Amino acid sequence: MEVVPVQSAHEIAVLAADAIEALVRSNPDSVLGLATGSTPLPVYRELITRHRNGSAPSYARVHTFNLDEYVGLPEGHEQSYLATIRREFTDGIELDRARVHGPDPDPERLASAGERYESEIRAAHGIDLQILGLGANGHLAFNEQGSSLASLTRMKTLTQRTRQDNARFFDSIDQVPKHVLTQGIGTISRARHLVLLATGEAKADAVAAMIEGPVSASCPGSALQLHPHATVLLDAPAAVKLERLDYYREVYANKPAWQGL
Repeated sequence: MEVVPVQSAHEIAVLAADAIEALVRSNPDSVLGLATGSTPLPVYRELITRHRNGSAPSYARVHTFNLDEYVGLPEGHEQSYLATIRREFTDGIELDRARVHGPDPDPERLASAGERYESEIRAAHGIDLQILGLGANGHLAFNEQGSSLASLTRMKTLTQRTRQDNARFFDSIDQVPKHVLTQGIGTISRARHLVLLATGEAKADAVAAMIEGPVSASCPGSALQLHPHATVLLDAPAAVKLERLDYYREVYANKPAWQGL
């Protein structure tokens, strides 16, 4: 795991955008894994800005796969994660909507939704770079504490705390679905490069547990310790509780530029 402490969310956005563009330039058929939520938004806005000013690579042959999707929202609901990622990112880089994928929450096919999504990812030859956020309790995607570190895409029940966290996107908590389809930790771990973003002091405890604590289902994000190519990008507030913070800063400051992330 490479830990990269920087000062601001903007610096995180630039580094993550650079990594995505470098991948797409080297492999125009790249497959990107995308997270929703507020933390990745600066990255997506940075990529859209570069696309609009003409400095970005072509995304015409790229495929994207969302981490998760609500179960129980009406088709086309503006807060579905498929609608959200199109609105916040993929429409902005003019990516064909047919290339933007998410788990299928069709109530008549829910029993097979996880297996079908796993098959879609395999058919695309796997995810090259997966963007991740981290929950305040260490959850990864919607894999809450106690989730198997080998889990695959499946339906999960949202905790009351997670529903409260997401209520800001709805008129009330009563409108927040109680179930989601989510990639499992095992699914996420198959991506070739994991790029986790964490910002704000509210994430500091989870960041410290993920990076310096034991690998445990009690902190699903700690599974990144076992990945051969995991990058953690932190702003200053999110990094404040790391015991080896000075070490991470020194290592990154002396990293050869040609290595990238």
